[in-house]
Amino acid sequence: MPLRLVLVRHGLSSFNREHRIQGRDDLSTLTDDGAAQARAVGLSLSELPIEAAYTSPLSRAHDTARLILDQQRSAPPLERHDDLLEIDLSPWSGLLRTELRERFPEQERLWREAPHTLELSRADGSRYQPLPELMEQAGRFCASLLNQHRDALDGDRQATALVVAHNGILRCLLLSLLGLEASGFRRLRLENASISVLNLSGGTGSGQPLVQLESLNGTSHLVQGLPGRVAGPRLLLVRHGETDWNREGRFQGQIDIPLNENGRAQAQAARRFLAAIPIDRAYTSAMARPRQTAEAILADHPGVPLTSTTGLLEIGHGLWEGRLEREIAEGWPQLLTDWKERPETVQMPQGETIHDVWQRSLTTWNRIAAGLDAQETALVVAHDAVNKTILCALLGLGPEAIWAIKQGNGGVTVIDYPDGAGGEPVVTCMNLTGHLGGVLDRTAAGAL
Repeated sequence: MPLRLVLVRHGLSSFNREHRIQGRDDLSTLTDDGAAQARAVGLSLSELPIEAAYTSPLSRAHDTARLILDQQRSAPPLERHDDLLEIDLSPWSGLLRTELRERFPEQERLWREAPHTLELSRADGSRYQPLPELMEQAGRFCASLLNQHRDALDGDRQATALVVAHNGILRCLLLSLLGLEASGFRRLRLENASISVLNLSGGTGSGQPLVQLESLNGTSHLVQGLPGRVAGPRLLLVRHGETDWNREGRFQGQIDIPLNENGRAQAQAARRFLAAIPIDRAYTSAMARPRQTAEAILADHPGVPLTSTTGLLEIGHGLWEGRLEREIAEGWPQLLTDWKERPETVQMPQGETIHDVWQRSLTTWNRIAAGLDAQETALVVAHDAVNKTILCALLGLGPEAIWAIKQGNGGVTVIDYPDGAGGEPVVTCMNLTGHLGGVLDRTAAGAL
């Protein structure tokens, strides 16, 4: 992808540590721990050439950005941008979260449950909606960013831009780029000093680029590894390790290809990454490559039952299975183009549609989630198309958006249900591949 965006939330601030509302007031400062987190981000990005860097003008974000760029061999100028300011919660600024619940219980409930509907009053008495305003602000920043990097989007060259800002505005940037509404705000989570990566290209016609979310809320460069646990069931979604057909770029589908040597190494890396994470149950597609990956991970979790299910099988490519893309292009040129551009319209020759996969994978996923107790964690190991359909649904995207989600071999995703399996899911982090070597996903692209 020509334009890579690296989104970083600022390090731990004084108000974060004290559990105070920050908003866009510049009363909070980067703590020593936050500075250490920023340096850890800088180290993890030190081998990635950054061409442009943008930051919120608030000190906690600006100081984080400076510490990150200090570790670049050739750092670009750091550009402050007012459209990266945090959400305006000025009536609450400086309050402890406990004070907020005591003084404004109904507003606090709306902020937790439906933040896009919240209204507050400014000092002059005028009413405003903080989150819809922030979404407009995110849209302006995105438009400015895309305009500044038009040559990269058009494919003339590749560029990487760093954006350092705050929890609220970064979530709104993600929603805006993915074409989602403010109602999806609670489906995302961003930790202090987390790294998220997006790849953008095109957009010369409608002005909207093609967007791929490569990873979300990566914290493996920090001490905690995975983001901290919240209340409710947790599911760990993992894509199987590499196969020879992934490496060759062959369409695998439901042909039962096992892991290759690198895939087994990736499964062992996922095992080490998840070794300290409690796992109560495990589920896998009824195929060799995810089962082998799951068995490797569970070696450090003896006694955890592993259940195979056909609901998590990879998409059936039919007559395309076992073929390279160039072979498919010779036999089905228009269908292959449609698959790349309008996947929701394609019926695989003697195979499935993405809607078929959507229905069975989501049914299986929801059944697994509903079967978990409040504090249980389940491991789910499946395939590229299966994981993508599940994640599209959880984020509020449709089947047409499967190319907007990346799933690397051995990548780890975490989904939390803070209100139980019947409540709204939170994509706590997505496609973490740091345990495989670096911030960027460098696993085999395979064929899908």
